[in-house]
Amino acid sequence: MEKRIPVYPVSVLALVVLLASTAVAQNEQWLQYRSANEARQMIGDIGYQYLQPSAAKPEGIKLPSFSSGPPLFLEWKTPMVASGKVWMAFDKSNANGQYDRLYLDANANGDLSDDPVYQPYRRESSLSIFGPAKVTFESPDGPITYHLSMELRADSRQALCLLSPACWYEGQITVGGAKKRCLLIDHNVNGTFNDKSRDYNQSDRIRVGEQSGYEGGAVGNYVEVDDKLYKADIARDGACLTLTEAKDVPCGVARLADNITTVIASGENGSFIRKPENGVMKLPVGEYRVDSWTIARKDESGARWEMRGMSPSGGAGFTVAPDKEVSLPFGEPIYSTVQSSKSGSIYAFEQKLQGRQGERVVLTRNGSQPPPPKLHIRNRDGTYDRSISSEYG
Repeated sequence: MEKRIPVYPVSVLALVVLLASTAVAQNEQWLQYRSANEARQMIGDIGYQYLQPSAAKPEGIKLPSFSSGPPLFLEWKTPMVASGKVWMAFDKSNANGQYDRLYLDANANGDLSDDPVYQPYRRESSLSIFGPAKVTFESPDGPITYHLSMELRADSRQALCLLSPACWYEGQITVGGAKKRCLLIDHNVNGTFNDKSRDYNQSDRIRVGEQSGYEGGAVGNYVEVDDKLYKADIARDGACLTLTEAKDVPCGVARLADNITTVIASGENGSFIRKPENGVMKLPVGEYRVDSWTIARKDESGARWEMRGMSPSGGAGFTVAPDKEVSLPFGEPIYSTVQSSKSGSIYAFEQKLQGRQGERVVLTRNGSQPPPPKLHIRNRDGTYDRSISSEYG
């Protein structure tokens, strides 16, 4: 019997393609671009880079006529331009004054002389703060706007520039049938909004709902909202995102000390805030680092004491696998150390709390820092025996 292959009209095929593309477009949720001078103070958890400007002139870059030498040059690395870098230069209008002019290659064409010149919006002694300074990236879909903030501190010894985003994306999105506020932040300051990394400090940030500025929020493969896991697809420029409910995600188990009450772990899967039950927490299979952990308990008077450990950048990670349990060495005991230094006849002492993995530990009582500890000093023969009250700062 002859097998017949059905032939569909071109119009039907076109309709199927159109419906499929429309469904994809409907899943995209668009956010509004925002910029401000004090974005880091307003939004929180906006990262920064400390860069050292140089007096050496960059090769292959067209320079303006500077007012008073020597200018300082700085390159900002970003994958959003073909060359991978955007140059800027700081100049003085008065040879004996501060750096008060910023030349920025805003269109990344290798020419510092054809763009607007910025003046600092705030000055403090040797500090000049510029921004928001606009950079325009070219893309197949049209120009993309991005704003930077530059805090230049220059004195007779050295010059340092704190570079941070002066922009973010935000808006209302629908997740699980509910409206949620969403923020996207370029935390690692490279011009893109979808960077994910096992290192929390190198991940961008996403906040959905009422999540606070310093509680996880690393961009990753997933976003957890109202105890549900969603597959996250974030546009490189941050303008839109797609969240699709993730089903049948393979998970594994990590075990901690029984008295740890909260853990924040991040990796390429994103950030997860967990409250372990009997020292056990569940995570999607992948590579992670513990960003912070908390132990909370009450004393005899009912006061709530909380000890929070924050892991150092680049600390050791762990792997969650579907077929075995991984143990995490965090929590008590906590080590108290005292360091001393001497300047002339003055001694200074510094006390620190440190976790087993080198975490910086902060202790609070009812949400506030308790009084600093006293220092008891006694010499060998007992002729000096005093308790000294210390203070923070």
